[in-house]
Amino acid sequence: MEIILKQDVSNLGSKDDIVVVKNGYARNFLIPKGFAIMATASAKKVLAENIKQRAHKEAKIKAEAEKIASLMNGVKLVIGAKTSSTGKIFGSVNTIQIAEALKEKGFEVDRKNINMQDDHVKEVGSYKAKVKLHKEVFVEIDFDVVSE
Repeated sequence: MEIILKQDVSNLGSKDDIVVVKNGYARNFLIPKGFAIMATASAKKVLAENIKQRAHKEAKIKAEAEKIASLMNGVKLVIGAKTSSTGKIFGSVNTIQIAEALKEKGFEVDRKNINMQDDHVKEVGSYKAKVKLHKEVFVEIDFDVVSE
């Protein structure tokens, strides 16, 4: 029996895949649990249209992320922190401070999408962070940690 998966099923396929399974597996497990629907001609047409629309939306989102990435390229942040006389920071600089500094520059980025090379910056100096704007679009940002 040919079915269309409505969600990812381990050892079978991912969402929107058309797979062939045994009749009993489809009728007794996949379809009643809501994991799949029967692959009729009309269901296949609906699936093709949904995939086409989703691809169009994804392309639009990716283009917007690339536009933001081009604006973000070359942005240099300066983050102030309280330090000792030797240059050690009391505490550390993390993604929250980087997200706030980006927000001041006009870029709204979630802190979870920022990846620093060093997990916690504990000294004054220059560092790099990678910002994920889309699953395929990344921007590297330079930031300096200075003493307040």
